[in-house]
Amino acid sequence: MDRENKSGGEGQAQRRIDLLKKIGLFVLDMDGTFYLGDHVIEGALEFVRYVEEKGRRILFFTNNSSRSPKVYMERLAGMGCPIGRNQIMTSGDVTIAYLNDVYPGKKIYLVGTPALEESFREEGIPLWEKGDPRPEIVVVGFDTTLTYEKLDRACAFIREGSTFLATHLDINCPTEGGFMPDCGAFCAAITLSTGVEPKYLGKPFGETVDMVLLRTGEAREKVAFVGDRLYTDVATGVNHGANGFLVLTGETQLSDVEKSDVKPDAVYRSLGEMKELLETVWEG
Repeated sequence: MDRENKSGGEGQAQRRIDLLKKIGLFVLDMDGTFYLGDHVIEGALEFVRYVEEKGRRILFFTNNSSRSPKVYMERLAGMGCPIGRNQIMTSGDVTIAYLNDVYPGKKIYLVGTPALEESFREEGIPLWEKGDPRPEIVVVGFDTTLTYEKLDRACAFIREGSTFLATHLDINCPTEGGFMPDCGAFCAAITLSTGVEPKYLGKPFGETVDMVLLRTGEAREKVAFVGDRLYTDVATGVNHGANGFLVLTGETQLSDVEKSDVKPDAVYRSLGEMKELLETVWEG
């Protein structure tokens, strides 16, 4: 199935192969795409290794801003997929880059985990502390250490005029037992209290695509955002001039595609199937 919602046939199969052939950089979602819980999805590791063997590149991207890139690097290494810092990006990274570009030196009130706070400080973002004047900006992330005091203070600053930003819009974060409230849910509460909507960063917004292109130097049309969610992973590519590939190993089912406004350029059963199709090209 492609962006025009066509299905089946030799022509469609060839289109899926042709799309893969042109990609120089695969931007992979993680949970539901490369792994589920603590287990690598069948064929995913082989896909990464094969793509890199053929001189193409892999970049992992997650909207989850509660953990540092180092934690994800350690997790992937434990799954047999060691990567460098230049191969992992989070919505926290996008937010930091955006702040340094648009609001350099501005004081930030951050609703985030200690790991996100550390990442901000390492990149020179000045964080608000008790006793400081009102911060110019409030940034909300996926804060698993959220307290009522943090929520109340964020609302107060926003009512008083602080700019409201958020690392990403995900409402829920998948867990092995179901879901837990994510950044978008926190922001919804703040918006109901203050009447102010945040500017969201991360997937599926243009700032994410811009950062990927800047960091990698890859041409926009040769980048594919690959993931199991239409409204974040796939939308990032199709809405911003890159490519959006859906894999059916996580949240989205094939039946969901027809009901969605976001139409992927192509749908694959898994990263493993993508490897099999690439082998027909590169191995003859």
